[in-house]
Amino acid sequence: MRVFVAGGTGVIGRQLVPQLLARGHQVTATTTSAAKLGLLHELGADGVVMDGLDAALAGEAVAAARPDAIVQQMTALSEAHAGKPNLRRPDRFFATTNRLRSEGTDHLLAAAVAAGVTNFVAQSAAIFNGTREGGPVKTEEEPLDLGTGTLARTLVEGTKAINHLEDVVIKAGGAVLRYGALYGPGATDDQVKLVRRRLFPLVGGGTGYFSWVHLDDAASATVLAVEQQATGVFNIVDDEPAPVSEWLPYLAECAGAKPPRRLPKWLARLLAGEMVVGMMTEGRGFSNAKAKRELGWELRYPSWRQGFKEELA
Repeated sequence: MRVFVAGGTGVIGRQLVPQLLARGHQVTATTTSAAKLGLLHELGADGVVMDGLDAALAGEAVAAARPDAIVQQMTALSEAHAGKPNLRRPDRFFATTNRLRSEGTDHLLAAAVAAGVTNFVAQSAAIFNGTREGGPVKTEEEPLDLGTGTLARTLVEGTKAINHLEDVVIKAGGAVLRYGALYGPGATDDQVKLVRRRLFPLVGGGTGYFSWVHLDDAASATVLAVEQQATGVFNIVDDEPAPVSEWLPYLAECAGAKPPRRLPKWLARLLAGEMVVGMMTEGRGFSNAKAKRELGWELRYPSWRQGFKEELA
């Protein structure tokens, strides 16, 4: 197939492009920076400079590529992390990413319709589910509750953007891939630095669950979704959802750092904000059973335990 990857130089895109090419597909991948075209050419893709927030440019890029499938991987997270991340103001931190998930997805879907492309795969997130009913691990059938109370108020725009992306992609007959917390080349460098400096504390009891996924596995699931013209929502996470109290000390151990300090919730709320406290104390994990069953997805890193150790060896 001819595959159009919007956001080819992001942490997932850099793994996805080579995997698509290795499976015999032709790839056109986009970047917002002409300086990164060389990277795309090194990966083996045809590179295009495109601003996903410009509907005309998106339409022209898709029309020129004549793709059989479109993959929406656009975020602005690398740019956001380039400054001083302030997760006390998450809607400001994620502002451009939220627009890319809403407006950018709309532009790509319009371009897909104009080009007659029905195979559409989009990135969503299985980072946080705050629903209090049931157990600590959620399936695709359960509502994606991105927070309640104060937490919900801090995540208004992000919640709107993710809900919008999922709604329009599903209505268009595409697939939504909810990636878990990503780790691998370039994905967790900042967190590991903080862990080594003991600036990544364990908040409260560390009772919030995370679902992790290695970049290689996230990319391989995406390839399968493209090849199978998948439809619907899939949680792309590893086999072992775990509370922060388990994975954070283990990450510190793998990084050769001292155990993380502990911080009470009230102090963490003042220093880091409601979003961080919510994720570290209230989050729920996600089940990957559907992706494994329907996509035939096999993970190279079934657990973050193996993955952390190999990445930080």
